[in-house]
Amino acid sequence: MSNPVGTTLISPGVCHFKVWAPLKDNIVLHLFDPDEKIPLTKDKEGYFTVTLHNIAAGRKYCYNIDGAEGVPDPASYHQPDGVHGPSQVVDHNRYQWNDDQWKGIPFKDLILYEIHVGTFTAAGTFEAVIPCLDDLVDVGINAIEIMPVSQFPGNRNWGYDGVFPYAVQNTYGGQEGLKKLVDACHQKGIAVFLDVVYNHVGPEGNYLSLYGPYFTNTYCTPWGDAINFDGAWSDAVKEYFCNNALYWFQCFHIDGLRIDAVHMVFDNSAVNVWEHLHEKMTVLQEKTGRPLHLIAESDLNNPKVIRDPASGGYGFRAQWLDDFHHALYVMLDFNGRERYIDFGRMEQLAKAYTDGFVHSGEYVKFRRRKHGVSSAGVSGDKFVVFILNHDQAGNRPMGERLSMLVDFDRLKLAAAAMLLSPYVPMLFMGEEYGEQSPFFYFVSHSDKKLIEAVRKGRKEEFKDFNTNGESPDPQDEKTFNDSKLKWHLRKEGQHFVLRNWYKELISLRKKIPALQNFSKNDTRTQIIGQSGLILLRCEEGGKSPMVCLFNFSEKELDVSIPFYGKRWIKILDSSDAMYQPVKSKTKGVPSEVLLHEIFTLPAVCVCVFVAGF
Repeated sequence: MSNPVGTTLISPGVCHFKVWAPLKDNIVLHLFDPDEKIPLTKDKEGYFTVTLHNIAAGRKYCYNIDGAEGVPDPASYHQPDGVHGPSQVVDHNRYQWNDDQWKGIPFKDLILYEIHVGTFTAAGTFEAVIPCLDDLVDVGINAIEIMPVSQFPGNRNWGYDGVFPYAVQNTYGGQEGLKKLVDACHQKGIAVFLDVVYNHVGPEGNYLSLYGPYFTNTYCTPWGDAINFDGAWSDAVKEYFCNNALYWFQCFHIDGLRIDAVHMVFDNSAVNVWEHLHEKMTVLQEKTGRPLHLIAESDLNNPKVIRDPASGGYGFRAQWLDDFHHALYVMLDFNGRERYIDFGRMEQLAKAYTDGFVHSGEYVKFRRRKHGVSSAGVSGDKFVVFILNHDQAGNRPMGERLSMLVDFDRLKLAAAAMLLSPYVPMLFMGEEYGEQSPFFYFVSHSDKKLIEAVRKGRKEEFKDFNTNGESPDPQDEKTFNDSKLKWHLRKEGQHFVLRNWYKELISLRKKIPALQNFSKNDTRTQIIGQSGLILLRCEEGGKSPMVCLFNFSEKELDVSIPFYGKRWIKILDSSDAMYQPVKSKTKGVPSEVLLHEIFTLPAVCVCVFVAGF
């Protein structure tokens, strides 16, 4: 990072302190144990600095602004006593890394796995994740995506209420714990992505506005004041957040960032924040010699998010494809169609496979306007797809996962629909074995008014949902504990069968050439009424074709393979006995069929064939 704010240990015992406060007159550094107060010097850009000797890692400090009571460093690397306590000097060079041989994984080859550190294990720490990595590797997962870990109030939170972008959550194990986890992942061949939030800062413990104009009232977000990326004094704000991205890459060896709700980042500068970040990342990639990735969460349905800045884009490597989830989900859970009123036809799922965005300029009832532009022709490895994520479960009143909403056969169907798609897949923790714990929304604020506001907000959000019972209190620790995974399930009954199903699908994805081709020109679909869908995947130029046949209905479906090839050989069948938790009387699908030969596909089933020619 060039010219970073915060603390920098230049050499043993020599520490440089730097903080931005352009509209303030005086800032005094208050050191603890022993107690010392040292005034900082202000430059013309509004940065206050001082370099001191005899300062070791672990020393606590805060800043007194214009004579007021001390507050934490806005670029604090560690908050050992929480969001309201003093900051602490950190030596990022002290950790001895063991990942020198790590060169990253091509983005198109990723099998992402989203985790929430606090609920992934009983202990809820970074180091507690490490013993679970072998199990993930065995399934075929090669990348984890960690929900936000920047310091938030209390000890339980989704992470989107973070208030210290540079500090790693103390209750998870802080910066040392995160480094150990990343190091362990790299040694096992697992890439690490981190979810970060640059569209707002949480309410409790947010001291940024005491220092300077980090926020703007020109725009607003659903979660609070928008970040000031294009107003007066915005240059330093832009540097603060762009350098934060580099911080994760450099100090923690993170492989990629998933950036929350980029549509809520407003910047009309000549060079916007994403272009600026892209430029900085390009330089850093050349220095490190390994790929660094940015994934966007975007509600825009606009390919400019994933275009290069030279072509007028934002420069993201990929973005989440919500339309794929919505189009698939309503085919699996008819009771959920009221949640996605603009989805519900098989043609939309077919479009999600061949184009990407389902809404590409059509009128959308939910938005009461036309939405999106076409993404047809955009390579599939520019999109990340999922059948579940933290939002899809946590923003339901009762926190239900897909495994709690649909039956076992539909879970297999959903997994195949995702993992056989021409996109980069992402699983949500526990999905691979059908976890039965809900994933609720939870917080641990100390501000009573804020706690009540959160409770009221959640009730208002769910007022139109038809649910049995009331959504649990987000502040109650039980809500958090009830969201923890039951890891033992993965070895039991149908959970073990489902895990094997995922394992086989991921294995096929890695070894069949057609599934490694993301060109839309080599992806075709054909729908069978509103009951079934045929997906064709090929190598470049139509070579080595494979066909996936999906029956979403409760009834058997007569089908034939309409694409080229004299005969087709079955390689996967969800109705096979090995993928059934109990003995089934379902008549199996033939192991080999001829072109245009009609055969019967069992109810709620998926079969995969490769061309035998």
